[in-house]
Amino acid sequence: MTSFLSRLIRPNRASAYRIFDVELKTIVPLSPSLCRFVFTGEDIGQMTTLAPDQRIKLFFPSPDGQPPRLPRHEKWQQARRDLPPEQTPPMRTYTLRALRRAQREVEVDFVLHGINGPASAWATHARPGDRLQMVAPNLAYDGDPGGYEWKPPREARQILLVGDETALPAIAGALEQLADNRPHLAVEAFIEVPLELDCLDLRHGPATRVHWLPRDVLACDHGQGMLHAVHELATLPNATAPRNAELEEVDIDQRLWELASDQAAAFHAWIAGESATVMEIRRYLIKERGLARDSLTLMGYWRAGRTLE
Repeated sequence: MTSFLSRLIRPNRASAYRIFDVELKTIVPLSPSLCRFVFTGEDIGQMTTLAPDQRIKLFFPSPDGQPPRLPRHEKWQQARRDLPPEQTPPMRTYTLRALRRAQREVEVDFVLHGINGPASAWATHARPGDRLQMVAPNLAYDGDPGGYEWKPPREARQILLVGDETALPAIAGALEQLADNRPHLAVEAFIEVPLELDCLDLRHGPATRVHWLPRDVLACDHGQGMLHAVHELATLPNATAPRNAELEEVDIDQRLWELASDQAAAFHAWIAGESATVMEIRRYLIKERGLARDSLTLMGYWRAGRTLE
């Protein structure tokens, strides 16, 4: 109610998110499957980020080949809906990997998996100077814009991070944040990637253990490495809830998105990746291991066989 009233009282309040015009400055190959795109633009000085898993939106060239030109006012969503299909810029969600306001630079890491959509086609053929548009948090907004779920309790004594390559940018950022702020916290990170050559040298604290799960080495399908890690490798706390407790099913056609409580908890897990895999991990941790649901952040970043904007 307070937020609603404040919006009525301050009708000109800056929006939480806004559109930024960006230009590709540099392409940095990280591995065979991963590439970093560094964007620049004067507007980036008005961008902000609150967490290593900060979500942003990127708009790619429309089917007619034109770069996105959505209006930079608050009604851009309606303006996009009003465009004919051939002029509508495709939108995809990414993690903001790094922001350097003073240098007017923002980094976004892409997974390279062939040309099977507008984002992957753009990433495959991108060249410095290419222009896109980005929706990201607005520095002028005086509240919390949201769009992130990395919120480990200060009382946490044990952190578990599990994800596939789509969650790698967020996990890498979380490890860097923990290394800077809580270097001696016990942290385990399990990261599934396509290839052994995708195992990167991530900066982390001395008490952190990073485990890579390359599918080519494990000879497994997508998600099986994450499941193996949670079932067999991760150090999990003792049960805090009845095992085989009732657990409502999540519609397989819906993306799983369940967040841990911000209350004190000694154990905190952040798990993200393909939605069906994360759903199976959810079932195992809660029903079979009896872990408290409010200690688990579980996010289906994407769904196999479906396109999600």
